[in-house]
Amino acid sequence: MKTETFRGFGGVVLSVERHGSPEDPGVVLVHTGGQSAVAWRQTAEALVAAGRHVLCPDLRGHGRSARPADGRYDLDAYAEDLRALLRALPTRPVIVGVALGAAIALAAIADDGAHLAAGVVTAGVAPDLDPEAVRRLARDPRPDEGADPRWTTGLDMATLQQTLESVLGQVRLPLLILHGADNRLVSLEARESMARRAPNARHVEIEGASHDIAADQPERFQALLLEFLETEAPRDPMAYQSGSDVRTLRDALGCFGTGVTVVTTTDGNGTPVGLTANSFTSVSLAPPLLLFCLARSAGSLAAFEASSTFAVNVLHIGQQPTSDRFARPGEDRFAETAFEPWHDGVPALVGSLAVFLCRKHAVHDGGDHRIFVGEVIRARFEPRRDPLLYFRGRYRRLHFA
Repeated sequence: MKTETFRGFGGVVLSVERHGSPEDPGVVLVHTGGQSAVAWRQTAEALVAAGRHVLCPDLRGHGRSARPADGRYDLDAYAEDLRALLRALPTRPVIVGVALGAAIALAAIADDGAHLAAGVVTAGVAPDLDPEAVRRLARDPRPDEGADPRWTTGLDMATLQQTLESVLGQVRLPLLILHGADNRLVSLEARESMARRAPNARHVEIEGASHDIAADQPERFQALLLEFLETEAPRDPMAYQSGSDVRTLRDALGCFGTGVTVVTTTDGNGTPVGLTANSFTSVSLAPPLLLFCLARSAGSLAAFEASSTFAVNVLHIGQQPTSDRFARPGEDRFAETAFEPWHDGVPALVGSLAVFLCRKHAVHDGGDHRIFVGEVIRARFEPRRDPLLYFRGRYRRLHFA
């Protein structure tokens, strides 16, 4: 085991225990309020034995982590701390949280945080907590390493409930929800309500456990956790062989992160035509050539084959709505899109990260796609913007170390 530090929200210095080899798939264990990373050591040992790299952070004001000078112990601050740790990792781990730690885990993957994790396991939490039971627990949290007694003051129940309801309605990551049958914080009605809010998650109720399932039923908890990890985040890489499921091949190809473009031209009537494409690459500088690919099933394929010029518009991070608009069939894509007519009236989208106007150089067969090679005759770019990225079927953002 190694103990390291990292900087969380507001620069607070936080401690994290590392167990196992960094080369193994990662798991982040988030303890509940009043505890510390020490509470996870038995679980961490079991996960390391199963070939996992385990990280156990101390929450702010807990264990070896610093107490924030501004007294911030709200859910947003906790979630940003966890995001800071996740951004520093080379791979996406599965996040496991108990009670408050579970709420923090779900808050951390809200909005654009989902790309930071491979899956989530929650234990002992639901949007409809019993407020009086929470207050009683906060008054007697059984801290094991001198947690800051102020850590409970920033927990707003209304915010917690709103956050959990929102995240459960939008989360697309693999999700395992565990509840103790004896949990005095989460009633049977609250557990059933959570199941309705997250119908795609797996729900398991554990007899003889309260809100801290990992401590109350450690063997059962570890067995369920390992089963989830082996199913949703297997140690062995997935493999594709010729003739097997093409979806596996698509997932493998999706591991190559790309930018996002909108390719444009005009049809025989001079009407603008365009669609979203991420199969784009530079080919040559002398002469200046680039290429993109269009599916043979694309409705605009005929217009691109007939036209002698086209443009590739590279999108920036604020143009995700534009990407979505040009990816949807059956609507006037240019009605809500500002553009300038360049050579031959080819549309150049205003505000793009870069625009390349091309003269058609060649068109090749490419299986179920056609490959368009163009010679760049004009280009414009904006160096102060960040690109819109696409990776494993989702939009992404750059995160700088």
